[in-house]
Amino acid sequence: MKPALQLKLSQHLALTPQLQQSIKLLQLSTVEMQQEIERYLLENPMLERDDDHATETFSAAQQFDAPQTTEGVREQKVEREERDAREERDQDAPTAPADVDDDRWTSDAGTFTGAGRDEDDDSDAQDIHAGTISLRDHLGWQLGMTQLTERDRALVRFLIEALDDDGYLSTPLPELLETLPPEFEIELEELEIALHHIQHFDPTGIGARSPQECLALQLKAMEPCYDQPLALLIVEKHLELLAARDFAKLRRVTGADDEDLKAAHALITSLNPRPGADFAQIEARYITPDVIVKKLKGKWTAYTNPDAYPRLRINRLYAEILARQRRGNGNLTGQLQEARWLIKNVQQRFETIHRVTQAIVDRQRQFFEHGEVAMRPLVLREIADILGLHESTVSRVTSQKYMATPRGIFELKYFFGSHVATDTGGACSATAIRALIKQLIGAEDGKKPLSDSQLSEILGQQGIVVARRTVAKYRESLNIPPVNLRKTL
Repeated sequence: MKPALQLKLSQHLALTPQLQQSIKLLQLSTVEMQQEIERYLLENPMLERDDDHATETFSAAQQFDAPQTTEGVREQKVEREERDAREERDQDAPTAPADVDDDRWTSDAGTFTGAGRDEDDDSDAQDIHAGTISLRDHLGWQLGMTQLTERDRALVRFLIEALDDDGYLSTPLPELLETLPPEFEIELEELEIALHHIQHFDPTGIGARSPQECLALQLKAMEPCYDQPLALLIVEKHLELLAARDFAKLRRVTGADDEDLKAAHALITSLNPRPGADFAQIEARYITPDVIVKKLKGKWTAYTNPDAYPRLRINRLYAEILARQRRGNGNLTGQLQEARWLIKNVQQRFETIHRVTQAIVDRQRQFFEHGEVAMRPLVLREIADILGLHESTVSRVTSQKYMATPRGIFELKYFFGSHVATDTGGACSATAIRALIKQLIGAEDGKKPLSDSQLSEILGQQGIVVARRTVAKYRESLNIPPVNLRKTL
C-alpha cells in the first residue's frame, strides 16, 4: 500500500495569555490575589503601586499606548518637579512632637501612648501572657518553682512532653516506661509520683488520663459544697448515664431527687473538660471582604471594598524610556503589555465581583431585612442568566469571595442553596429551613424536647413539606444533638 497525504480541517479553541490571566485572577481569593500581584511587582519593572492616586483607573494607564508628544513630556516634567517640591517641603516639616511648639502635644501626650492609661497598670499582662505562652512552658515554669530532686524533676519534664494539646496524658504509663533507657532503672511508681505532681499544677485537671479523671480532679480541688459529693459520684461512676441524659436511671442508682441532680449537673457542666486548650496556639484567620453591603436611601447596595482593591499603574520612568526608543526593547515591550493586561484584568475582576454581588443582594434583599428565615432559593444559573455570564464564571466569582453586611461577613456561596417545595407550589430555601429548625429547638421545653418527627410535622403545618430524615440532616448540620441528648431536668 502506497503512503498518501490527506488534508483535514479542524477548529479548536485557544485561550490567549490575557484571558488565561483573567480567569486565574478571578478564581483567586483576595489574599492569593495580593500574593500574585506582589510577584508581578517584583518581576515586572513596568508595574508599580499607585498609592498616591487612589482614584486613578486603567484608562489613565493607557496614555503610554501611543508615542508621547513634546508637550506631553513637558507637562509630565512639570508635574514631577511639583511633586518633588512637595516632598521636599514635607521633609522639612517637623515630624516629632518635640519639634512642634504646640501645647496639644504635651497636654494630650497620654493619648498617644496607651490612651491615658497608667504606666503601672498591668491589667492586660496576664491576658498577653496567656495568649503567647504554651502549655509546656506554663507547666515548666511551675516545675521550676517546685522543690524536687533532679531525678524527679527529669521525670516530670518527661511526662509534660507527653501531654497532648488538651492537657491529657493519652499514653499509658507502662508504655511510656518502656521508652525510657533501662540503665536508669526507673520504676512505674516513680512515674506515678511524677504524674501526681503534674496533676497538682495549674490549670486544674491537667495530666488526667480520661475525662472522668479530669473532672474528678477539678471537683476535688474545689471548696467543699453541698453538691460536690453527688457530682463526684456521678463523674467517677455514672458519667455515661449523664452523657446519655438518662436522668431516670441516675435517680435510681444515686438515690437523689431531681433538685439535687439538677444542682450536681450544673456543677459538672461548669467544669472544663479540656484544661490545656486555653494554651493552644491557634492561628487567627483574618478575612478581607471583597465587597461591602449597605442600605442607602432604602435600597441595599454593594460597594467594592477599597482595602481589597489593589491600585496599580504603569511606571512612568520606564514607559518614557521605552517611548523614546525608535525600535523599542523587546523585553520591556513585553513587560509593558503584561502590566497593561494585569491592570485591566484586576479592574475587570472587581467589576465582575461587584456585578455578581449586586445581583445576589437584589435577589436576597429579604435576608438583609429579616435574617436567615427569609432566605430565598437561589442557584448559580439564575445569576448567570441575569448578568449574561457563564455559570462557571459565577462559580469562580463566588468561591472564596466575602461580603461584609450588617448581619456579618458571609461567603458569596452562602447565598446559594437547594430548595424544598411547599404546599402552595412555591419553594423554600434550605438555609431558611435550617433557621426555622434552630428557632423551634431554641424555644422548646427542655423537659420535653422536640423530636425530628415533631419538627417535621410543625414545618408541615407551616406549608413546608420536609421528611424526618431531611430534618435530621439539617439538625446535624447545625451541630444540634438529638432529642435524647437535649433533655434536661
